[in-house]
Amino acid sequence: MSYVTAHVLDSVVGLPASGVVVTLAQADGTEIARARTNDDGRVPDLGPDSLTSGEYRITFGTGDYFAARGQATFYPHVTIDFVVDAAQAHYHVPLLLSAFAYSTYRGS
Repeated sequence: MSYVTAHVLDSVVGLPASGVVVTLAQADGTEIARARTNDDGRVPDLGPDSLTSGEYRITFGTGDYFAARGQATFYPHVTIDFVVDAAQAHYHVPLLLSAFAYSTYRGS
């Protein structure tokens, strides 16, 4: 059974980005789950713990995060498509964020 977690770090201030809306969807756009990052910038459990193998999409609502801070951003959303192998249990998707750049990788 596979499941997804996420983490957002505001790399400009060097702090977790709390309150970011994170959605998980199937490749066709069908939303599976929605959550907000906690005070540590994490979503410890995003959606069901029984994802099947296939393509998925995670979207971070970065525009609202920066708007709440009175800061302009070039990326109103960060969307990452990734592949799940149901034989692997955990998929962690970290996002390193600034108003005009971002980076991501498969975490652990």
